[in-house]
Amino acid sequence: MRRRRSTPWIHRWSRPALAAIATLGALETAFLTVAELTGNASAVCPTTGCELVLTSPYAMVMGIPLTLFGFLGYLTMGLLAIAPLLVNAETQKERRSQLEKSTWFLLFIGATAMLVGSAYLMYIMAAVVQAFCPYCVASAIFSLALFVLTIVGHAWEDVGQLLFTGIIVGMVVLLGALGLYANVNQPPVAQQQDARTPPPVTTVSGEAEIALARHLSEIGAREFGAYWCPHCHDQKELFGREAAQLINYVECAADGQNSQMELCRSQGITGFPTWEIRGQMYPGVQSLESLAQLSGYQGPRNFLR
Repeated sequence: MRRRRSTPWIHRWSRPALAAIATLGALETAFLTVAELTGNASAVCPTTGCELVLTSPYAMVMGIPLTLFGFLGYLTMGLLAIAPLLVNAETQKERRSQLEKSTWFLLFIGATAMLVGSAYLMYIMAAVVQAFCPYCVASAIFSLALFVLTIVGHAWEDVGQLLFTGIIVGMVVLLGALGLYANVNQPPVAQQQDARTPPPVTTVSGEAEIALARHLSEIGAREFGAYWCPHCHDQKELFGREAAQLINYVECAADGQNSQMELCRSQGITGFPTWEIRGQMYPGVQSLESLAQLSGYQGPRNFLR
C-alpha cells in the first residue's frame, strides 16, 4: 500500500499563524488609533521620530487616522484566516473545503495590498518625513509576515494567475495611495503661497475661551507646536479664532513661519502640541477645562467646546 503524502506542517499551521499575526497588528493599530483620536500620540511615542510620523500630514487620510484603516485591514485578515476553522470538518466537510479555497485567494489579495501599502509608507517615513517610527516598522513587518505566510502556507495550483493578480492589486493600491496623498505632495495653489503657516482656525471663540487665552498669556504659558501638526490645529479649534490669536504660540518646525526650533530643543520638546504652564510641561491636546485647572484660571468656564 502506498503511504499517503503528509500535509506539510506549514500548511497545517498557516491559518492559526496568520490569525495570530493579524491579531498583533490589530491590537497595535487599535492602540495607535485611540491615541490619535484622543490627541495622545506624543504620550505613547518612545521617540521624537515616532511623534513626527504620527502627527505628519501622511498620518491622516480624508480626516481619518491612517491607523484605523490598518486596524480594519488586520481585522479582515484575521477573520478570513479563522473562518474555515470555525466550520466542523467532519459534518460540513464540503462547506469547509469551499470556504478554505475562497478565503485563501482573498487572503492573498489582502496581504498583497497591505504589503504594497506598507512599503509605500516606509518610503514616506524614510524619504519624506525622514524620521523613525518603531510602530510603523512593526506594522510593516506584520504585513510582510502575512504576505509570506499566505504564499508558503498554501499549495497554489496556478502560480501565473497568482502573480498576475498580485501585480494588479499592487498597482491599484499604489495608484490609490498616490491619489489620496496628492494634496499633501502637491498642495492647492491657494496654499502654496505660504505653505509654512498652519491652516486657519474656523471655529468661533466665546467669552470664556477669550478670557482663558488672556489668562494663559498673562501668566507666561506657552504652546509649543508645528504648523503641519493636526493636533496643534485641533487645540486651536478648541479655543476658536479670536482666542487662538492671544495664545503664546511657539513654532518648532524648522521651516515654519517665525520658527524657534532651538528654543524647542532647549526645552526638550518631543511632541506637539506641548504646553508649558508654570514651569511644567503637559504634552498632547488639552481640554479647556484642563488648561483652566492647570493654570489656576478663575474666570467663566462656560466653554463652547
